[in-house]
Amino acid sequence: MNNANEEEKIRKAFADKTWQEVKAADSWQIFKIMAEFVDGFEKMSKIGPCVSVFGSARTKPENEYYKLAEEIAFKLTREGYGVITGGGPGIMEAANRGAKAGGGKSVGLNILLPFEQSSNVFIDKDKIIDFDYFFVRKTIFLRYSQGFIALPGGFGTLDELFEALTLVQTNKIAHFPIVLAGKKYWTGLLEWVKSTMLLEEHNISVEDLDLFKVVDNADEAVKVIVDFYSQYLLKPNF
Repeated sequence: MNNANEEEKIRKAFADKTWQEVKAADSWQIFKIMAEFVDGFEKMSKIGPCVSVFGSARTKPENEYYKLAEEIAFKLTREGYGVITGGGPGIMEAANRGAKAGGGKSVGLNILLPFEQSSNVFIDKDKIIDFDYFFVRKTIFLRYSQGFIALPGGFGTLDELFEALTLVQTNKIAHFPIVLAGKKYWTGLLEWVKSTMLLEEHNISVEDLDLFKVVDNADEAVKVIVDFYSQYLLKPNF
């Protein structure tokens, strides 16, 4: 983003507005947010059991993690699960590609951005949902997923991962399986979580380290999901 656009946004944010202008803008925004929730709930309620796959939009097809995401998604569909992604390129594209190849449901919750993001071609045509608001999109992710698999990514991936961890930790959602795929990538973060968050500052409990599993290959990732639901004698049923 160029400096002129950034400066204009800042000036606009601090511009004086009358109470009527503020009230009118907020009211219309509420309706827009409601419309996104309603559209998302209606479409996703018909999808069936799915696992969300998170990861970077910048990952190229030749990257090992792109291939890992594709394999994970393919094997999830062979176990009866659909796959939900953020709908864009990179890891998201890989997961949708794998789901498509496996004959499973391939869902894309696409966020409208001025750069980087456009929906990939491997999403089922009737299962693309576009969002303007990150928080609405994230709610849909969490509400309609039976598990979460995070592959290497940036701030957005970490946001989605820690949102899922927080909701499970605070019992706002059921203790669905959360998987971190790619040990090499996650090692530094997890060492900091253990040494600083847990041992130095006591900001989490030792039990919180059980909220997620770390794996290195597709078979391990899918096994975490399958084993979790086999405890309850539950299987996907489309």
